[in-house]
Amino acid sequence: MKRASLLSFVALMLAPLAPAAVEKPAALIADGIPPIPDELVAATRPYMEFRTAAFQGWSPADRSMLIATRFGNTAQLHRVAGPMQARTQITFEAEPVAGFWSPRGDVLVARKDVGGSEFYQLYTLHAGQLKLLTDGKSRNAPGAWSKDGMLLGYSSTRRNGTDSDLYVMNPRDPASNRLVAEVSGGGWQILDFSVDGATAVIMDQQSITNSDLYLLDLASGKKTPIGNIKKDIAYGGAQFAPDGTLWVTSDEGADFLRLGTIDPASGKFTAVSPEPRWDVEEFDIADDGSFIAYTTNEAGIGRVKVLDPKTRAVRTVSALPSGSIGGIEVAPWGTIGITLSSARSAGDAYAIDPQTLAVTRWTQSETGGLDPNVNVEPEFIEVASFDKEKVSGFLYRPDPKKFPGKRPLLINIHGGPEAQFTPVFLSRSNYYLNELGIAIFFPNVRGSSGFGKRFVSLDNGPFKREDTVQDIGAFLDTLSKDAALDSARFAVTGGSYGGYMCYAAAIRYRDRLKSANCVVAISNFVTFLENTQSYRRDLRRVEYGDERDPKQRKKLLEISPLTHVDQLRIPLYIVTGGNDPRVPASEADQVIQAVRSNGGSVWSLLGTDEGHGFAKKANVDYQFWTTVLFWKQTLLSP
Repeated sequence: MKRASLLSFVALMLAPLAPAAVEKPAALIADGIPPIPDELVAATRPYMEFRTAAFQGWSPADRSMLIATRFGNTAQLHRVAGPMQARTQITFEAEPVAGFWSPRGDVLVARKDVGGSEFYQLYTLHAGQLKLLTDGKSRNAPGAWSKDGMLLGYSSTRRNGTDSDLYVMNPRDPASNRLVAEVSGGGWQILDFSVDGATAVIMDQQSITNSDLYLLDLASGKKTPIGNIKKDIAYGGAQFAPDGTLWVTSDEGADFLRLGTIDPASGKFTAVSPEPRWDVEEFDIADDGSFIAYTTNEAGIGRVKVLDPKTRAVRTVSALPSGSIGGIEVAPWGTIGITLSSARSAGDAYAIDPQTLAVTRWTQSETGGLDPNVNVEPEFIEVASFDKEKVSGFLYRPDPKKFPGKRPLLINIHGGPEAQFTPVFLSRSNYYLNELGIAIFFPNVRGSSGFGKRFVSLDNGPFKREDTVQDIGAFLDTLSKDAALDSARFAVTGGSYGGYMCYAAAIRYRDRLKSANCVVAISNFVTFLENTQSYRRDLRRVEYGDERDPKQRKKLLEISPLTHVDQLRIPLYIVTGGNDPRVPASEADQVIQAVRSNGGSVWSLLGTDEGHGFAKKANVDYQFWTTVLFWKQTLLSP
């Protein structure tokens, strides 16, 4: 090597290195987003490496537990032989997988889509391989097993892409698949089979406050209504007891869902659960009929209760940690399984003895080496809105010893809109609280579930829609007076319907918010309703309004964020999924184009292999790092 070349080489080697940047996953398209420095990745790493374990069911063959957890890029099915034993992976797919055993324990049926499209297919699992049961193209939703475990009921849109017709199949023989009921609408489900297997109880859900039950004769396909289907009654579930009694959750005669029995002939509902308020969310009947396990949602806190159908006595499981509960199932031998998540516990699987009510934890998911006990518990906040309606939420405050003085606040609005924020493990968001000192507030505006059918209906239709946005104003009024919060540093985020609220709040309260991160968000109600998948369009029209009606269409356009995009002036970060069947990516595209045409600032991130929210770890991690960077630049900077 010549001397000049050698000197140049040495100089190059000794020159300061440019800050290393994180490589973006190939399936993500980032626009306007600066490089992510390695230092940020290193700082956040422990918060990215948490896991959860979602209880999927029990194996009647060996009494093991089936869970879904993630060790790679997506959640997969795992077998757990006993409490706190190894999680043995049994599916190995690129996409997330859910599943459930037959009552015989000889067949495991799995559910999987591609790229977040929600066009789920059903499979059987054999030696780590999935064998397709459905058509590979339509949307298929599993319903219930027959009592003998020979038939699986499910719904499918295969006929026309819109209507969820009802089918039964013996998964051991895919050729046995047959259509049992051709229906109209996308909300049909098979809930359970009668003891003799000749009849199924099915449901047509038209909205969160209106669903109809029928008995379906599996031989003839005849549907017989249970009760008066012209009445607006919500049913949450239905199940036959071994003696033939049909148990349901219903809000008939009440503001909340109650557990009780219904006479299929007369439709008379008799409430049995004693709770005067709060929804009964899920229930399962023991195989011998000796008890019913059910969960209630009490101001966002889950409770498990055990009912004796004969004496009607109810016992509450008191040994569970305070948190959110889901996925209840009673094993053939009587043990109750659930998933529980709380501020200080990532979602994990638990078992309950129905006799003693003793609780046994079956999984303890990793939290990236961090002590979950340092995570803060939320504070319940309730305010009177513009019309005196009480609305509430949960406020997480950073440790004042570590972060003295007034702190910035992030308002995180849930989707649905018929959803509810409950105090669960905040996963990556704990980084904001524990390391950046950002407070987080999760509101439950009017229209949220969990507070009764009156409250959940307060936002229905286009003419009440902006009342929910004014609820955010009421929260801003209260939180801005909080001595520990810096009202000059408030920002907003939200996903799906919460994404619409994110846009709407950023417009209406643009002088009170520094920035907005809107995820899989509705920007124009008319284009949303026209382009959302056809199987769910009628369900959304009940909630938002009917774009085919001229009067409603006019109002829908009037309240759409895109109509007021010239007032969307604060910095924006928009995230969307390329395969989203609910809120199409076009909803993001039109806002990005309009804001930039007006000279506004927008970061955008598109997941070409994602749907309604990111599910693959590599994508979720990159989304989080870019979001942290966005808040650092727009919320934390002077």
